[in-house]
Amino acid sequence: MENRLEKRYGLLTAICMVVGIVIGSGVFFKAQSVLGHTNGNVPLGIIAWLIGGAVMILCALNFANLGTRYEKVNGLVDYAEATMGSRYAYLTGWFATVLYYPAMTSVLAWVSARYTLELFGSSEITGGLCMSLACFYLCLSFAVNALAPKIAGKFQVSTTFLKLIPLVLMAVVGLIVGLASGNTVQEFTAPVVSGENGLNAGGMIFVATVATAFAYEGWIIATTINSELKNAKRNLPIALIIGCSVIVVVYIVYYIGLAGAAPVEELMKNGANVAFLSVFGKVGGTFLYVFVVVSCLGTLNGLMLANQRGMYSLGMRNEGPKPAVMAEVSGTVNMPVNSAVVALVVNGFWMFYFYGANLNSTPLFGVFSFDSSELPIITIYALYIPMFIKVIHMHGREGFFKNVLLPILGIAASVFMVFAAVYAHGIVPYQAAAAQGRFACPVVFYLIVFVAVMIVGNCFYKKKTG
Repeated sequence: MENRLEKRYGLLTAICMVVGIVIGSGVFFKAQSVLGHTNGNVPLGIIAWLIGGAVMILCALNFANLGTRYEKVNGLVDYAEATMGSRYAYLTGWFATVLYYPAMTSVLAWVSARYTLELFGSSEITGGLCMSLACFYLCLSFAVNALAPKIAGKFQVSTTFLKLIPLVLMAVVGLIVGLASGNTVQEFTAPVVSGENGLNAGGMIFVATVATAFAYEGWIIATTINSELKNAKRNLPIALIIGCSVIVVVYIVYYIGLAGAAPVEELMKNGANVAFLSVFGKVGGTFLYVFVVVSCLGTLNGLMLANQRGMYSLGMRNEGPKPAVMAEVSGTVNMPVNSAVVALVVNGFWMFYFYGANLNSTPLFGVFSFDSSELPIITIYALYIPMFIKVIHMHGREGFFKNVLLPILGIAASVFMVFAAVYAHGIVPYQAAAAQGRFACPVVFYLIVFVAVMIVGNCFYKKKTG
């Protein structure tokens, strides 16, 4: 049986993977979070979106540069191997497969179910019905990607264009409505008021930027299909640059339109649905909200696409548990079905964790209950830093802009995101808990879980000989 995936995807699919995976639920429910973290101050929120977008673009430019040099099985793992060696690449792939990808994917399945129920007027977003629907979406996405990968690719392309409809309409119509009513001018001239835990403007921007990180995350996942991408060394860098640029522009104009469409107090309390109903009426708002659900499902599809190739990318390097089994490609559907099944199981675990840690009325995991949609960004950006440093060492003499300046900016952006995430989830929660005489620092307990995951993964590493 041939253990190679065919070159089935073109440049358009790659661009749609970048845009389609990133633009999804995050921009809809994290816009509410950004408003909350900035106490409804729209200009501070825009600064947070700009910073988050700049970080994404700088890191994407660095990986685009690496993409012109290296192509093997899985972009992120390939680049880690080329710069830092086989063990670092293996542990990076292990982290992405066991923690990073499935943690985000499970949250997306829940968000897709939540918005589906909201579409039908239900406010039950944490109970049995919502979680059952989330599990159904997870299994459906698994089945489509594992058994009909070409259909999954076409679905990714079509949903990418569909999901831009509500964002662009809200950006344009919301801005017009806001300017006509004076709401936009009022929001842009409102004074800065201290946020939660007494944060000043700088602190609020830090916390809000971390909230944008989930909305911007996912672009790196597009690199997982580089072995299936036609002319990958040319098309993947183009897809990363075009896709990330489109995302930043769309997010910011949508956020401005959203703030003009409805009072920020209502948006902070009830989310984007208020703006859609206010601007487009019940029928129009409901119709556009269908596209929001489609947007979430498109993102879920792209995340699952990457998930299913995780163990395969390790197995192809003869690493990880049962590498020969994980690297096996089905001759019927030309997909690593064994790797896909493992991905489904791991996703199911992280969905249970997300429910128990974040949705249940009483956290099931005690001090180990953390936000699995945001905290993994601490470690993913930390993993980028040594790779960028190594690029300077390996290729610095070949071009100052691409191989020195860009990596330095990428390092600065990554350090900023790590610090911002620690600040938002560590320092601020710790200060709030300390004021009540108790200890709570989710970052510490997340890092304990991260270290445990990496220790287990290291046990499966097979040192290269010869």
